[in-house]
Amino acid sequence: MTERPGDLYAVSVPESYRVGDWIVGAPLGAGGFGSVYAARRAGAGSPRTAALKFLPTGTHTPRQLRHLRDLAEREVELLSRVRAPRLVRMHEVLTVDDPGRQDLDGATVLVLDRAESSLDVVLRAPAPPESGPRLLFQICEGLQQLHEAGWVHGDLKPANVLLQDGEARLADFNMAAEMEGTHAYAPAFATPDYTPPELLWGQVGERGQLVRPTADIWAFGVLAHLVLTGTLPLPGGTRAARRDAVVRYARGTEPLRLSSALPPGWRGIITDCLATTHEERAPHAAATLLGRIRSVLDGAHDSHGSPAGPPPRPGRRLRRSLIALACAGALTAVGLYLGTRPTEGDGSPTARSTGTAAPVRTVEPAVERTTGPATEPVGYDRCIRGSVCFFTAADGGGLMCAWVGDETDWLEGENRCSWAGRQQPRSVFNNGRAAAEGESFAQVVYYADKYLKNRLGCLSAGTRTNLSVPAGPRSHVWAERC
Repeated sequence: MTERPGDLYAVSVPESYRVGDWIVGAPLGAGGFGSVYAARRAGAGSPRTAALKFLPTGTHTPRQLRHLRDLAEREVELLSRVRAPRLVRMHEVLTVDDPGRQDLDGATVLVLDRAESSLDVVLRAPAPPESGPRLLFQICEGLQQLHEAGWVHGDLKPANVLLQDGEARLADFNMAAEMEGTHAYAPAFATPDYTPPELLWGQVGERGQLVRPTADIWAFGVLAHLVLTGTLPLPGGTRAARRDAVVRYARGTEPLRLSSALPPGWRGIITDCLATTHEERAPHAAATLLGRIRSVLDGAHDSHGSPAGPPPRPGRRLRRSLIALACAGALTAVGLYLGTRPTEGDGSPTARSTGTAAPVRTVEPAVERTTGPATEPVGYDRCIRGSVCFFTAADGGGLMCAWVGDETDWLEGENRCSWAGRQQPRSVFNNGRAAAEGESFAQVVYYADKYLKNRLGCLSAGTRTNLSVPAGPRSHVWAERC
């Protein structure tokens, strides 16, 4: 969703209008299916400021209502269940109850982190942004995190990449779809310039259009070419002309002519992203692209001839980052529970004897699939490699909150677990890397309080176990040894 104050807003909200604890401020952006406003919290609480995304799910015709509710439910579902460092964070969902305002009554409101800008705004400058390669790395990280969680974005484009503190965050998930094995079903609405050839003429069934993660890979290739050169890879004066160019390219009657302005190393990456079929793009998953982009950036030099250096490796920036997949339903593991118990002890972990932070671990989640899981992950199997996951039910069932780094306060910290205040963890999986794999901080020590004093237990890497502690953990740290 882009910042275009002159656009016709899908939901027009007056300034100072109150929704829950939030007071609406200036408009930030508009799109075909929602409007975004700045907001401040009226009472105590965190965060103090936010962006409110109003989705018009109230008074419309029955057909419009079904469609708009579907779009809203997709975004709410994803943001409620998937939290990752490169995805915009949602704090709560509200519904407007105002019968006197038929245009607002019944609207769904998402309370999101407020961003400073969007990639769409940055790209309006005359020259490509110097930070373009770094932002593309972060966008690709977001796709990896999204695909690993089992979702396809479905509408990746500059307007749906937000910038917070100069860092990229993927946003606008009303076209997103959860994968069922290797594919998903999404609404037949997308931005033509970022739509792969197979979806331009693909059939639409009762459940929508069949999509795969490779659709996001195509969109990333288009986005990368635009960010690095300021032009689309298949140009044309109108959307129809550009669509026709894509069709000719897909049919082999027109070659792919990438810009000569592409920085070294990017031509091969973008060419692979823009392979004409799903089968050809499938080997180039987001995780694979990340490694290639990192290699390009490792050899890059800045404008003064000094090495630009690689972007931060994912785990290095995620010490306090939560990847929370709060998966609804009492999912159970199938043959995955090993029956091990956490190691108990009275001593403090090596990495922490007071309240100071443990050294930063470098954890890069492993990726073992390119087009989605063969079957929907269940139980402990939902825990992404390199993270520690706590569950509300035994054997990896129920809701899950997972971290790739430390979090010393699950309820009030920077990255909170949505269910920690009302439900106790009943099982846990330390899916981090063992010392044998070169990882020093592979053990997880968990505590009953946020001050790291009331230690409950310690988990070695690879441990899956049920918990029977009377007071559930509410903080944890990674340590060298238990």
